[in-house]
Amino acid sequence: MKVATWNVNSVRKRTANLVTWLKAARPDVAVLQEIKAQEAQFPRAEIEAAGYRVEIVGQKGFNGVALLSPHPVEITARSLPDPVADEPARYIEGRLQTPGGPLTVGGLYLPNGNPIGTEKFAYKIAWMERLVRHTRALLEREEMFVLCGDYNVIPTDADVYSPAAFAGDALTQPESRKALRTLLNLGLTDAVRAFHADGPQYTYWDYQAGAWQKDNGLRIDHLLLSPQAADRLTAVGIDKEQRGRPEPSDHVPVWCELDVG
Repeated sequence: MKVATWNVNSVRKRTANLVTWLKAARPDVAVLQEIKAQEAQFPRAEIEAAGYRVEIVGQKGFNGVALLSPHPVEITARSLPDPVADEPARYIEGRLQTPGGPLTVGGLYLPNGNPIGTEKFAYKIAWMERLVRHTRALLEREEMFVLCGDYNVIPTDADVYSPAAFAGDALTQPESRKALRTLLNLGLTDAVRAFHADGPQYTYWDYQAGAWQKDNGLRIDHLLLSPQAADRLTAVGIDKEQRGRPEPSDHVPVWCELDVG
């Protein structure tokens, strides 16, 4: 079972790249972020022609998430299950039946939080606290799940080309990193670091200042696995070549494979 995440940064602009990648990579579940499209604007016909069912939580102009799969998926959430109102389209969750048991995949687009010291940063931290609460509820099921997406958090200085350049950014603030550690300390596994403990494993390169050409990257797209999923983890990949395609997203797909029997 291959589970992938990709911040496509406007699905209408990246439709051709997305369809080409889906046909080549063949993920069993793919979650997309920053689709920047409502239901009527989403290129459903092209995605379905590639063999994928489509579920989206859209929003006009920005944000937006989607879940794609060739398999039947029960959509279990279209926002974080929490009493707090969550108008921005930032979360979608689906449940699949596999030979190894049910697998839940949550796709998230965590708030950026910049500039720090503003309501935007407070919203980011509060959203992460809500995600922690939901994760605790998922863990109580003792089932496989993967929470994946654009977390907008650089976990450590090893995950950014220049820690000094991002010292004042919301992505590296102690509060952001502490919230991510809290999530991991519940018992989740960072799939990429499970296979690549050291060295840069970037998933994002800015459009400005030749960041891609200089390999000035960040790791902000993560797949966090429950213990039951981590026990079945067999492979991890970052499809870096997608950043070099014409009209690319500034993020690239990240995926893991689970042996579900």
